[in-house]
Amino acid sequence: MQPLPGDPREVEGVLNPASARGPDGDLYLFPRLVARGNFSRIGRARVTCDNNGKPSGVERLGVVLEPDEAWEQNPVTAGVEDPRIVFIAGLRTYVMTYAAYGPLGPRIGLAVSPDLVEWQRLGPVSFAYEPSWKTDLNLYPNKDAMFFPEPVPGPDGRSAYAMLHRPMWNLNPNSPDVGLPLPAGVTDPRQSIWISFVSADLVDRDVRALTRLDRHHQVAQPQQPWEATKIGGGTPPIRVPEGWLIIHHGVTKGEAPPGGRVPVRYVAGAMILDPQDVSRVLSRSEVPLLEPETKEERKGIVDSVVFPTAIDVRDGGEADVYYGMADFRIGAARLSRLS
Repeated sequence: MQPLPGDPREVEGVLNPASARGPDGDLYLFPRLVARGNFSRIGRARVTCDNNGKPSGVERLGVVLEPDEAWEQNPVTAGVEDPRIVFIAGLRTYVMTYAAYGPLGPRIGLAVSPDLVEWQRLGPVSFAYEPSWKTDLNLYPNKDAMFFPEPVPGPDGRSAYAMLHRPMWNLNPNSPDVGLPLPAGVTDPRQSIWISFVSADLVDRDVRALTRLDRHHQVAQPQQPWEATKIGGGTPPIRVPEGWLIIHHGVTKGEAPPGGRVPVRYVAGAMILDPQDVSRVLSRSEVPLLEPETKEERKGIVDSVVFPTAIDVRDGGEADVYYGMADFRIGAARLSRLS
């Protein structure tokens, strides 16, 4: 998928989609549509495939979410960005997490739908205060959120819904000196993958409980050279024999040319989380699974970016991963040997 010529809603890119199978069995993408001035909406499109079953294009079906709320707007622009969607069978509900680009920078928004067509906002996500940290997680911008598609064991062993996310201690990506104090016990300021929980009993009684999370833990920090600057969640977790599989992004930075912007490089890796303790990493990639190699991945609004955000499990131990290409287009890659 790439911007539709003449459509002002897409002039600065279509990228970083969520995906889900609808009640009709078709696969739908929910791309971030970027208008001039980095004004972002979330669209809806049906995926079309060629005769071999490979994704080949989309049928556009309009917009499902506009940045209508005050917490999705700021004095310069507005945005609902980079959605992820899971279907939680026990709730009979699709759950969308997205980045709301509001007055205080990005924070996590939540919306639900019974059918992928009509969406109801539940509001911004908030995090319970952890006295031992000596800080409040709500003070920090946050992105790359996604829920597990079913309850998992919480830290106390009881059934819980869990959300991966990426809090940002550093408030200026070009200066490590501009930021808020790190939570107690956190010594590495690089952005990483965290997890928070909410009791399944609370959510089963009222789905709005998904917006109030507690028992926060760090899951994974940058480890390999190709993720030396930061890591963040990419595709929602899927269950494989070894545990929960997520495809994540890893970022490195170069040196800025005189008067230019700092060059970055985004690649994709994978990690397996323990099904009995989803805050524990069982294994992770030593080398990237996907790197910016094609012209569409190397040149765009932000060069040298592959940014996975959606995954569709197929028959035969395969899955299709949908990802942003240089912050301007959407590509697909097939992942094999899931089982």
